[in-house]
Amino acid sequence: MLDQPRWPKQAWIPLLTGLLWLWTGFTSSVFGLVFCFLPGIVLTSTGVSLLLYPGDKRILEVMSLAGFLLALLAVPGLFVLGVSRAAGLFLLSLASVLSAASAKVRQQERAEEIPPILPSLKLFFEAAVDNTMLGTIPLFVTIPSGDEMMRIQGECVEAKALFEERGWLEKPEAYHKTPEALTDPTIQRKTTRGWDFEHLSCESGYEPLLEEPGRNRWLSYERNRTAHAWMMRHPELDRPWLVCIHGYQMGFPFFDLSAFEAPHLHRELGLNILLPVLPLHGKRKKGWISGDGFLSGDLMDALHAEAQAMWDIRRWIQWIRSQGATKIGATGLSLGGYNTALLACLEEELACAIPGVPLADMADVLWHHGPPLQLRAIEAAGFTLSTASELLRPIAPLVLKPKVAKARRLIFGGVVDQQVPPRQIRDLWRHWDKPQILWYQGAHVSFMMHSHIREGVDEFLVNAGLVPGQEPSV
Repeated sequence: MLDQPRWPKQAWIPLLTGLLWLWTGFTSSVFGLVFCFLPGIVLTSTGVSLLLYPGDKRILEVMSLAGFLLALLAVPGLFVLGVSRAAGLFLLSLASVLSAASAKVRQQERAEEIPPILPSLKLFFEAAVDNTMLGTIPLFVTIPSGDEMMRIQGECVEAKALFEERGWLEKPEAYHKTPEALTDPTIQRKTTRGWDFEHLSCESGYEPLLEEPGRNRWLSYERNRTAHAWMMRHPELDRPWLVCIHGYQMGFPFFDLSAFEAPHLHRELGLNILLPVLPLHGKRKKGWISGDGFLSGDLMDALHAEAQAMWDIRRWIQWIRSQGATKIGATGLSLGGYNTALLACLEEELACAIPGVPLADMADVLWHHGPPLQLRAIEAAGFTLSTASELLRPIAPLVLKPKVAKARRLIFGGVVDQQVPPRQIRDLWRHWDKPQILWYQGAHVSFMMHSHIREGVDEFLVNAGLVPGQEPSV
C-alpha cells in the first residue's frame, strides 16, 4: 500500500463535518433538526468507521457518496439554515468527498509498469467522482445471496463440466458461433440534444445452447431479445466506420454519443459511426436499471451477456460491410473496452482496436468490488476466484489472442481508476504484446478531462488509415 496509517487523518474532516451538521440541526428549528439529522449521522458514522477500520474501501465509497449528497442538501439549506451556515456545510461536505478520495488513492496498490501517481487536488477530485458512483452499488446493483448463490454455484459446476467436455476451456474461441446474416434492420431517424442519428433495431437471434445452464432464464428476458444500435453515417457508405461500444449502465443515445464524442468523430474526422447497445442495457434492460444482471455476480448470465454481445456486434459489422464498408475499427469504454478487446480476438480484418479504461478480467473485478461476507461464504463452499475465472475463459480477453495487428492496437487508462483496477489495464497491455498505451493522471470516468487522450486517439485513427483525406504519418 502507498499509505495506510492506523489513525488516518482523512477521517477527521468527514467526522467533524458530520458532527457540525448534527450541531447545526440541534441549534436550529425543528425543521432544521429533521433536515440535518440523517445526513449528519451518515457522515459521522463513516468518519468513525474509517478511524476504526482503515483500509476498508467500501467505507470510503459510502463516505464519498454521503459527502456528495450532503453538499447537494446544503443548497436548499440556504432557506433553512441561512447563507453562512449552508455555505460552510457545503464546503466541508465537499472536503469530506475529497478526503475519502485522498485516503483511497493513498492506499492503492503499487503495480509494475504503471506510471507513478502524482497527487493533486484535480486527481483527488477525479477519483472522488469514481468513488461516489461506487457508493451507489449497494443501492442500485442487485447482488445475489442465499439460495441465489447456491443456484449460481450449481450452474457453474454444471457448465464447467459441459465446457470441458466440448473443449471450450482449452479452445475458448470455439465457444462463439458465427452469427446469422442480418439483411433488413428497422431504421428510424432520431434526434437527441440537437444531434441527428439513426436508430437501428432487429431480432438478435442469439440463443445459448440447449445444454447450457441458465438458457431458459436468459431467453426469458424479453426486451433483451431485440438488438439496438445508434448510427451516424455519411452518404458515402464506403467511408471508414468506427464501432463504439458503450460502458456499464449506459446504452442510451445521449450518453453514448456524448461519451465517444460521436459528433466530433462523424463531422470533424469524417467517419461513419455505429454504437451497438449491449445486452441488458438501455432498451434491452431486464430491470429498472440499465445493465442490471450483467456484472451482478450471476456468472452464467454474465457469460451469456458477453456471448450475445459478440454475436450482435459481429452481426452489425456484417451488415455495415454489406452496405459497402471496407475499413472498420472498434473502440469501447470500460465494459465496452472489455467487449472491444474480446471482439479483436474474434472478428477478422478489424482496422484497429482501441479499448479505453478497459475492464479486462470480469471475475477479478467482481471479487474486487464484491461484498466481503458473501465472497467468504461462496469461497467456503468451494467456489473461488480461480473457479470463476476458468468458467469465463470463453469470454476472457486475457485468454484469447487478438487478430488485430500490434500496430493497430491502442489502450488508454487512468492511474487512479477506482472502478477498474489499473493493473487490469496493464495486464491487457502485456497480453497484447505491449502496444501503444496512453496513461493519464486521473480516474475512470474522467478521461475526457485529459486532452492528450482525445488527441492521441485522433492521431491513432489517422495512422490506422481510418480518417478520410488524411494520410498516415507512419
